[in-house]
Amino acid sequence: MRLIRADARWTCDRWLASAVWFALLASGCATDKPPQLPVPPPATFEHATETANASWPAQDWYRGFGSGELDAFVDLAVRDNTDLASAQQRIAQADARARQAGAPILPKVSLDGNATYLAGHSQQGSGHELDWFAMLSASYEVDFWGKNRAAANATRLQAGASRVERDTVALTLLSGVASEYFQVLALRERLSIARSNRDAARKILDAVQARYDAGVAGPTELAAQKAAWYTAQIAISDLEQLEVEARAALATLLGRAPENFEVRGDNLDALSEPVVAAGLPAELLTRRPDVLVAEANLQAAHANLTAARAALFPSLTLTAGAGVQNPALPATVLTIPGVGPSYQAIASLTQPIFDHGRLRAQRDEAAAKELELLASYRAAIIASLVDVEKTLSAVQHLNAVREFQQGSVAESQRAFEGAQLRYQRGSGDFLTLLESQRTLYAARDQFAQYRLARLQALVALCKALGGGWNASSDSSLQIAPAAGSPRDAAS
Repeated sequence: MRLIRADARWTCDRWLASAVWFALLASGCATDKPPQLPVPPPATFEHATETANASWPAQDWYRGFGSGELDAFVDLAVRDNTDLASAQQRIAQADARARQAGAPILPKVSLDGNATYLAGHSQQGSGHELDWFAMLSASYEVDFWGKNRAAANATRLQAGASRVERDTVALTLLSGVASEYFQVLALRERLSIARSNRDAARKILDAVQARYDAGVAGPTELAAQKAAWYTAQIAISDLEQLEVEARAALATLLGRAPENFEVRGDNLDALSEPVVAAGLPAELLTRRPDVLVAEANLQAAHANLTAARAALFPSLTLTAGAGVQNPALPATVLTIPGVGPSYQAIASLTQPIFDHGRLRAQRDEAAAKELELLASYRAAIIASLVDVEKTLSAVQHLNAVREFQQGSVAESQRAFEGAQLRYQRGSGDFLTLLESQRTLYAARDQFAQYRLARLQALVALCKALGGGWNASSDSSLQIAPAAGSPRDAAS
């Protein structure tokens, strides 16, 4: 009998050892190399220009515009913006999921207790019994194929991606606050121009009315100038509404209600233009948080694929327990009464054989997800390069037309003053005066919009270049002193 038990033990040990060796040899089938960079970046940007003292934008690039009010608004947005607060809580959720996924790597220890009271009565008599046990047990799944580590690695990468997503939200928030603030100031400047145009129209109307009363001007001239004055009033009303909407949008970014929200600035004159330049396109890929998010998601998908492949192989679970119980040894035939120690040791080897293709379908789903995120990663790289090229081209174009914009305003002002003087002296015609007034207003309004476009193009360029974010700096985007302690953006 003892020989039979020894043979059975030897056979079991040999089978278990064979399974372990098979696991070690086949483990290479469960993993493979992660996908490489799908798009080689170009050597240089097509529309890049050499600018003295220019460099990649700093994390506080918005301070380069020289507006203390804008700096204060950014601080408020960082503290109170709801989207940024939501992104911060998504980081906490991702960290919690990463801790959950890492738990199966270590043994699981549990304390089990049970008590059962038994009582009965028959013709032979009655009896009762209290059976109980207290057991401390530990179980561990031997991670031959790396399934548990791959799952933990996937959630760790996703937690890192959530941190970088927070930086993406923060960068978008910064650019949104700056752009909307400039929009408010530009609308106020355009309002000032529109009011000046209305006042000029009123003066011309008074002059036409005087000439009409003297019988020099006709009713057509009077009606045309009244229409010009009404049009100027309509333009003011429209711009006032746009300014209210822009102010409300800015308040929303700051996380506050628009009621009683005030902006002190009234024009773009006090603003400076920071000097920003693009470096090498290859370096851009480490300065764009959205690109790093796409890369982290791709790496997490590869880890999930590794885990899905490993699920097709056998799993070995070891369980050991010790404790006390009463009766000391319950069994079907023989029960040893009294309180005594209890021990157990279990080795469980499970190999999926038939599950109607569920595990293989999960593996195929994970493989398709990896290919999807590989395409998304490629799209993120291309989008980052396109963003920089578009903003560089916009800045280049706006620089080229600056002289023409300024010349248009200056010549329109000269033409209007001359036409107004000639009309007042009676040597000029009314249509020339009216047309020169419209031209001057259009030129001044267009120049205000041009100045806004320049500022917004610089904001877009800072955003396209990553806004000072850098994956190699091992820290999240610090956009204000209240932003918190540094974090590992790549972890």
